[in-house]
Amino acid sequence: MEEKKLTRRSFVDYLLWVTGAGVLGTIAYPVLKFILPPPQSEPNNLTMTVMEVGALARGAFKIFEFNRKPAIIIRTGVDANAPESYHALSAVCTHLHCTVQYENASGQIFCACHNGRFNLQGQVLSGPPPSALPVYRVEIQKGKIIVAVQGA
Repeated sequence: MEEKKLTRRSFVDYLLWVTGAGVLGTIAYPVLKFILPPPQSEPNNLTMTVMEVGALARGAFKIFEFNRKPAIIIRTGVDANAPESYHALSAVCTHLHCTVQYENASGQIFCACHNGRFNLQGQVLSGPPPSALPVYRVEIQKGKIIVAVQGA
């Protein structure tokens, strides 16, 4: 059996082919990313039914998913059938994206990561969060609590 020897010329040819393929790939990848459409994600919902009226006791809260992100609903009022008895906000802290919770004793929303505190309107009270929590509108329809994006 004849053994092939690697010559300088064949080695240089090999290097040129590999370099050419690398350059072609470097050019082709961004062009293809520009031409091909990105994958479509689900559209954001403007409203979502969260729970039945009366399912949440006064002073209690519930974390739920709204548009693929955590949100929080808190019942502070006495009348379970009044939308004013509920507060719905994003549950994602604006500092490091930790999930916030409601502290009934202080009536504040807090982030356990760095002790960031918010009022029920989402405004920053203390800690490192740079901005307020987004607030959602609460509606009651046919015995169900519905959370909606503001302005929808």
